[in-house]
Amino acid sequence: MIEIPERLQWIADFPGGTEWLERLPRLVEESVEQWSLAAEEPFEYANVSLALPAGDVVLKISFPHRESEHEPAALAHWDGNGAVRLLAYDAERNAMLLERCVPGTSLLELPEREAYRHAAAVVRKLGERPAPAGHPFTPITETAARWARELPERWEQAGGPFERELLDAAVSALRELPPTQGELVVCHQDFHRGNVLAAEREPWLAIDPKPVVAEREFDTAALMRDGPGDLRWRLDFLASELELDPERMRGWAIAHTVAWGFSEAERRVYESQIDVARQLLRL
Repeated sequence: MIEIPERLQWIADFPGGTEWLERLPRLVEESVEQWSLAAEEPFEYANVSLALPAGDVVLKISFPHRESEHEPAALAHWDGNGAVRLLAYDAERNAMLLERCVPGTSLLELPEREAYRHAAAVVRKLGERPAPAGHPFTPITETAARWARELPERWEQAGGPFERELLDAAVSALRELPPTQGELVVCHQDFHRGNVLAAEREPWLAIDPKPVVAEREFDTAALMRDGPGDLRWRLDFLASELELDPERMRGWAIAHTVAWGFSEAERRVYESQIDVARQLLRL
């Protein structure tokens, strides 16, 4: 039986999280049997799912959550163009069989500017095709409206943990950017260097999307705040390399960084993210 990693225990804070953690060993056993897998030890980096290598494939069983509920559909949409291929999907168990990236090292292993050049090439591929008609993905217009409504309430409940100016900038971006978007594509939403792995079929492939439909500028937000670094260089480089509007990129990055700067359980603020949002506001 697979031992559930301790790092997944935080999922118990979510509604239904405890029950899912209790079911997870059985879900793994059933999926291994269904797809005749020889599962190995789980990967260390998965924090909202259990991902186990099994030869040249990966079994991934995700906690049911609104941000990742359409991950299989996004991978099917990209069909291997810049992202790992979806080989099979079991909706009942929320289990996916995925192409395995070998050697699987991430862009975090490279010097920053070299890594950003590769990241730009991958995110460009993900945004090559417009969102299909009748898609199941959440439009960023809906998510932004919810964030704009909820963030001031959560900020008040948390005791005003950062300056009001930053909150107001995030809410303004969430209200002003969605109605004026360019062409809409399926965005990864969590596209940072740790989610881009070295592979054989293509040099680098994205994993772990939390898809929404938005303009291409939106999908640079996670890269903009991806750890300590030169934010001005990141903004200028990505805008030039991807031919995007830098002010819209900056606005989305501020809004998304503040929105994700609160834990969903609303029990704490991620200070490092809030500090990045401050830096972006000053650019």
